[in-house]
Amino acid sequence: MSKKIVSVLVAMLFSFVVAGVAVAGQGPENITLKAKKGDVHFAHWKHQEKAKCGECHHGPGHSAYKEGMEIQACEKCHNKEFKNKKLNSAMKAAHKNCRDCHKQHGGPTKCGGCHKK
Repeated sequence: MSKKIVSVLVAMLFSFVVAGVAVAGQGPENITLKAKKGDVHFAHWKHQEKAKCGECHHGPGHSAYKEGMEIQACEKCHNKEFKNKKLNSAMKAAHKNCRDCHKQHGGPTKCGGCHKK
């Protein structure tokens, strides 16, 4: 094999490794959300390929997501003390956000589409 081909292969391998680290640095690959109607196995990286982080994540008072912002558990704010009763649990907030996005982009909107028993 010529040095030129080896150099190209090494460069391609390096690119794949860097791309993998960049994606891996953006949270877990998959997330399992425990739920009474069946757990939701959320493909986080797959969703990252299609949406910006700020479409799901935000800061206090719904401040805009900024690169490097610490992601808090939804329950930190979306709990019984949350003033908006339509969003006073992580489940309600997720249902609102996920269903709205799925309606726009053709994802599942019925319970069994996300919840698996």
